[in-house]
Amino acid sequence: MVPPAVILAAEAAVDPAAVGRLLGASPVAAAVAPAPGMASRFVLLGVVADRSSQGAALIAVDGKPGRPYRVGSKIDEGIVLQAVEPRKARLGPAAEAETTLVLELPPLKK
Repeated sequence: MVPPAVILAAEAAVDPAAVGRLLGASPVAAAVAPAPGMASRFVLLGVVADRSSQGAALIAVDGKPGRPYRVGSKIDEGIVLQAVEPRKARLGPAAEAETTLVLELPPLKK
């Protein structure tokens, strides 16, 4: 008798964009006076916010899979997550600096 073969399944990769679509969002970035090309580098995939603009945002940078960032975290060279709001994330050069980019999720479909 031949023993049964053991098949190991490969670990499945999570696609943040697919998760966002599953939750009813399609990534859209809206800019507030961004540097040329800056808005196209960042995509907001999700937000967890409280009333004091604290929380975290799931952001994809340069087409890579999204990563969670807490308010105050460095996202890229010279870019910090300043605040989160329901369906928005504010980015700037430092936590207390002027906001240079606002990322928004699209409106929910009814």
